[in-house]
Amino acid sequence: MYKTVVIDDMFGISTLLMEQRYRKDLDRYRNLHIYRGMSNADFSMVSSLQRICKQKRRTLEPAILSNFTKYAVLEDPTIEESVWRQMILGQHHGLPTRLLDWSYSPLVGLHFATIENNLEDMDAHDSVVWRIDVKELHAMLPPKYQEVMARSHNTVFSLKMLQESCEGPEQYDKDMAGKAMLVVEPPSIEQRIINQYSFFTIVPLDTVDVVDFLSQHTERSVKYVIKKELRWRVRDMLDKLNVSERIMYPGLDGLSSWLARHFFVKETETAAPYDPQPL
Repeated sequence: MYKTVVIDDMFGISTLLMEQRYRKDLDRYRNLHIYRGMSNADFSMVSSLQRICKQKRRTLEPAILSNFTKYAVLEDPTIEESVWRQMILGQHHGLPTRLLDWSYSPLVGLHFATIENNLEDMDAHDSVVWRIDVKELHAMLPPKYQEVMARSHNTVFSLKMLQESCEGPEQYDKDMAGKAMLVVEPPSIEQRIINQYSFFTIVPLDTVDVVDFLSQHTERSVKYVIKKELRWRVRDMLDKLNVSERIMYPGLDGLSSWLARHFFVKETETAAPYDPQPL
């Protein structure tokens, strides 16, 4: 069962950011938590493949990846070598996949919890940052996956480790049996992956809603609910810390999104005359 923590002040935000655990074996403060921010605390956690293809996801996934690879090979000639690489590249370009985005950085999680397509909705609902413990998740994996981790001296899967563990998505689904899933660290094929400190959970097709999975199979997962009254303050703090669309999405698209939000005017009766300041 996951734990729910309601954050309604900046002290709660600081607790989220500084929850590193002391490790006596290293004499360092470290953990293996990853974070996923979502703009609405009531949202379920489902993959884009599940959301778009629904009950036909098992049939349509191979066709989606095959067609994507056929046309994307011009951009990445190595894409045909690995179905997992196809998923990762596709995920970052909006392709429906079974992957869910996570970040090693709680700041990145907070960023995605405090942005909206319609900025008028920032005060309309609470948002959420989910936290999962990779070690707890990977302790549930079948023995052959555990053996690959032991040989590699690593607790997070790379593409190479994943390919050593299973032949492809069908084998992965059979191995997980709806009772486990793994975390993969993608290769740095795009600047966004680097800037977002990206990780992915690979959701088995038998797992429809990851929230239900976390509730049934984990004890260390946390749902941080950020109250709607706090969202703008957290958002402004993140901008001050240089955590914004400009960094998350390098290029003119990210820059434009950041500027649009920076100059957004809230509809408030108490607002003073606007005094534009340099960035």
